[in-house]
Amino acid sequence: MLVSDFNFELPEELIAQQPPAERSGARMLVLDRQSGRWRDAWFSDFPDLLHPGDVLVLNDSRVIPARLLGHKASVAQSGKIEALLTQQVNEWEWTALVRPGRKVLLGDTLVFASDNGTSLTAEVVDRGEFGERLLRFHPVPNFFSQLEKVGHMPLPPYIRRQDTSGDRQRYQTVFAERPGSAAAPTAGLHFTPEVLERIRARGVTVVFITLHVGLGTFQPVRVDRVEDIRLHAEPYTLPAQTADAINAALAENRRVIAAGTTTVRTLEHCALAAKGRPLAAHAGTTSIFISPGYEFRIVSGLLTNFHLPQSTLLMLVSAFAGREAALAAYRHAIAERYRFFSYGDCMFLS
Repeated sequence: MLVSDFNFELPEELIAQQPPAERSGARMLVLDRQSGRWRDAWFSDFPDLLHPGDVLVLNDSRVIPARLLGHKASVAQSGKIEALLTQQVNEWEWTALVRPGRKVLLGDTLVFASDNGTSLTAEVVDRGEFGERLLRFHPVPNFFSQLEKVGHMPLPPYIRRQDTSGDRQRYQTVFAERPGSAAAPTAGLHFTPEVLERIRARGVTVVFITLHVGLGTFQPVRVDRVEDIRLHAEPYTLPAQTADAINAALAENRRVIAAGTTTVRTLEHCALAAKGRPLAAHAGTTSIFISPGYEFRIVSGLLTNFHLPQSTLLMLVSAFAGREAALAAYRHAIAERYRFFSYGDCMFLS
């Protein structure tokens, strides 16, 4: 199977540059996997599509202001250096994507400063492909507090504007708890406390996993064949309450609904690791890649945004719905002028 089999033409004006006026105000395309039929709806209809006894699983990872702007310490006027923190390795070391990569060499010291005088300093201690570097930060009291002052929200490159103070709140789910993501689990952006209350009132169990979004989720595909795709590992946590709720639902043939592809990847990785046994609470890393032909073991419903052409996330959706059905639904969404990508509209597949 070729990566180009997952291509589609998207008018640039359909790429959402701003969040909807109301967090829960997105449109929603509802796709029935059995019939391949779809209908137009609104995200506000989502609670009514859930059944009593369903288990809804959300990713509670919190986006950090992972985009850092700075320069080399040795040549302050040499031009700007940009770093996107993608994963914490230990207390002071992070993997990062740097631009321009050709200017950032092993042993360089980088300084990232805010307008209010707060700064973070890091040394480049290792290098990888495609601009990837390992940065070792100089110790500071409360690193994440400093990062909040220095960093910018890591809006995706297809959002062609600078981040604003409003993005600190809107590019974050209302249930975000555990900091560590370099991008938002965007299906979760639509939920409000009121929507979650409506969902619980229908007899749906709401539980959480944590998967910190990094290179494994948003790295571009650089091979021609789907079979050659390899993803970076990302850290996840499966809590005991979530494992127990899913085990009970599967034993009783109740649905498990995943909000977002990050949630799908975490749950299906845990199912494969369990090797047919009940899930148990644990933490680890996953580099699972799901494409057509994959047999889903846990997830029976998926809420997701619309994804980039030829992306691994579109391949996951195609594995869940079927490639032809997924691409046909995308063509309908384009014809009906749905808004695409992180701040855009959503789909519910069941």
